[in-house]
Amino acid sequence: MKVAILGAGYVGLVSGACLADFGHRVTCIDTDAERVRQLKAGRIPIYEPGLEAIVAANLERGNLHFESSLKMAAGCEVVFIAVGTPTERGGGRADLSQVYRAAADIAEVIDAGTVVVCKSTVPVGTTREVGRRIRAVRPDLDFHVASNPEFLREGAAIEDFKRPDRIIVGVDSDEAREALYEVYRPLSLNETPILFTGLETAELTKYAANAFLATKITFINEIANLCEQVGANVQDVARGMGMDRRIGSKFLHAGAGYGGSCFPKDTMALVETGKDAGAPLSIVEAVIAANDARKAGWSERVVAALGGSASGRTIAVLGLTFKPNTDDMRDAPSLVLVPDLQARGAKVRVHDPKGMPNAQKMLGDVAWCETPLDAVEGADAVVITTEWDIYRAMDMAELRKTMRGDVFFDLRNIYKPREVTRFGFRYFGVGVGREPASAGGSSTAEAVPPGRMRAVGG
Repeated sequence: MKVAILGAGYVGLVSGACLADFGHRVTCIDTDAERVRQLKAGRIPIYEPGLEAIVAANLERGNLHFESSLKMAAGCEVVFIAVGTPTERGGGRADLSQVYRAAADIAEVIDAGTVVVCKSTVPVGTTREVGRRIRAVRPDLDFHVASNPEFLREGAAIEDFKRPDRIIVGVDSDEAREALYEVYRPLSLNETPILFTGLETAELTKYAANAFLATKITFINEIANLCEQVGANVQDVARGMGMDRRIGSKFLHAGAGYGGSCFPKDTMALVETGKDAGAPLSIVEAVIAANDARKAGWSERVVAALGGSASGRTIAVLGLTFKPNTDDMRDAPSLVLVPDLQARGAKVRVHDPKGMPNAQKMLGDVAWCETPLDAVEGADAVVITTEWDIYRAMDMAELRKTMRGDVFFDLRNIYKPREVTRFGFRYFGVGVGREPASAGGSSTAEAVPPGRMRAVGG
């Protein structure tokens, strides 16, 4: 099929490259001429494992093209809108200006029979509004609309697109249904479920899924707080919960709080949709508040471990992106932690294998380090905020020798306490409570104020 994708950002680029890899003839159209120039040259503006190779292969085959003119959408059977829907400034609603601008622009160039598909994450009713706006420009044009939300995890987007759990397609015509089935027909060999629904159902399914996953993360983080106070281990609690097939083990990993391009903005947009519809979503509202509080509380915990003051102290932060295998800094916990530590008088040294170029646009007055060992040099405390592989097997003896202090915060629980404390560190994990004596580690039984973490070792 001949397919156009409006927007060569994360979703548009991954979707276009994968559809081209299926054999479709795909043109990604972006108004950023410099981005288009780089993509034509095979230079990828984002970090996503495997994406560069797929783009290069399909550029060479001639299946994938990058253009800046919307006229290139003419003659395409399916046109995906994959532009950004960020949160509006000063509120929680999704900013749909790019979506509606794209709809108005392509109205002038699409042909009769074209299916216009909202791939962007949009609130309920947006796809119908896209159709209304196109008809306002071309009232006599026979075209169709559809909703096809994406479910791509950053760092695993290629795998998610090619081997998805399901494909959700909202349609209101047989022609749109047949066209989208043909787009995804190559996945039928893998027996991928394709769920055809109405437009509003597809739009809401995306938001509901993300809100539920955000809720699981926030729930286990609050259980982690309880574990720290009563001496339980959240990892074992999560394992026990996950063995229940009704619950499942995914997204039950306690940590620093969720961030990224989807969960923060989608939960807020869903809350606003609920308000507009007269159906308040109190659980989602509580999730947002709890997650914000969690990210805001880490600096206080680090400072408490340093004796109550960070003035003149040096703190190493390892990992800046909201998750590994991406360079995405959007709503990352580090964007709260680092400025808070600086405000408390700390000097901050940072390392991230992929995120520092983007982080430099958002963080100031920090020391940017080439290696983890460089970052911890002379540090009073080290804080792991992102579970990159490079941090999973660090030389603890060398780390301890290089540091000035002994505070080790592991906000992703990638180490067991005894793996760290035997080198003279005081270990602070997430929800690990007191390590049982049978595990070979020491424990601390001192009273800890609410919200404070127990240290193991030291």
